[in-house]
Amino acid sequence: MSHDVDIDHVSMRYPGSQRFAVTDVHVRIKPGEFFSFLGPSGCGKTTLLRLVAGFIEPTQGEIRIDGKDMRGIGPNKRPTAMIFQNLALFPLMTVAENIAFGLEVRGVSAAKRRKRAEALLELVDLPGMAAKKVSDLSGGQRQRVAIARALAVEPAVLLLDEPLSALDLKLRQHMRSELRKIQRRTGVTFIYITHDQGEALNMSDRVGVMSEKGQLEQVAAPDVLYNEPATIFVADFVGENNAFRVSVREQVGDWAVLETPFGMLKGRNPQGLTSGRRATAFVRPEAISVVENSAAADNFVPCTVENLSFEGAFITVVLKAAGDQSFVMRQNNDGSAPRLKAGAKVQIGFRADNTLLLTNGEQSGA
Repeated sequence: MSHDVDIDHVSMRYPGSQRFAVTDVHVRIKPGEFFSFLGPSGCGKTTLLRLVAGFIEPTQGEIRIDGKDMRGIGPNKRPTAMIFQNLALFPLMTVAENIAFGLEVRGVSAAKRRKRAEALLELVDLPGMAAKKVSDLSGGQRQRVAIARALAVEPAVLLLDEPLSALDLKLRQHMRSELRKIQRRTGVTFIYITHDQGEALNMSDRVGVMSEKGQLEQVAAPDVLYNEPATIFVADFVGENNAFRVSVREQVGDWAVLETPFGMLKGRNPQGLTSGRRATAFVRPEAISVVENSAAADNFVPCTVENLSFEGAFITVVLKAAGDQSFVMRQNNDGSAPRLKAGAKVQIGFRADNTLLLTNGEQSGA
């Protein structure tokens, strides 16, 4: 069982505060969807999760789960369960007792609790662990127990508050795939909040990016969010990007000819900016390469290599162009790219369709 969650023009201001923690957020999360809210610290992600859970009520707007207005309905009466950042497991209880705790509170019999706990341990790949103490488990195992405990009460919506943030990198990467597997097996609607772009892009069906002002900047599938950011904030926040100021020389359909300190360029113009408009152009580091001449790429920029950073599978190269503009280029460490040295004069190139033109004031809907 899974439900949709409709966050309908919701704003939230805490008592005594002069600013809204969440500002006019409007998005419908589909039944059975893995949806992530991504944004920097203080952008209102946790506030949104608490609003859906029922710990606080919105100042404005409405939250509906399965079409039902949740105003006035407490957390224990909503079809939701929440996994907190600190997991909040009971260290002296066994794994089975932790998982079955919510069922015990609801008056479910011991036999049914035991059967449900065993089934959930199979689901989260912890068979045979029922009698162990939580304090004896590894970090990843505790994460799985927290998920099993949340699923025990059969929620239609599972809310996850940065549950992987305390894990080391390798375990965090492993648990990403495990969480996604569990979500697919159960079909429960997952609402996940994180500041980690890798988590959001790796696990989610769709991602909502929030700004420091508590506004929802864009909602899209991970690949769309990365390749077609709708605002300057999203382009800056999601992944790495080279940003440089330009002036529109000419609008040509969905494209624009751009004036820059290092020559004329061409780029995508989704906002339809016209001649004379000032804007910011973006190009990803992996979209840049060293080229022999201007015929080898749509856009061509003479640069000087400033430094190189070896990072195993790839090499990050920092370059300087006219107007003191820096570019970061990422080369695969597979022998295909030319070996560069600091101080070398090179010519970099990138395609027009990898050059995105944006200005403030345009936002994508949900």
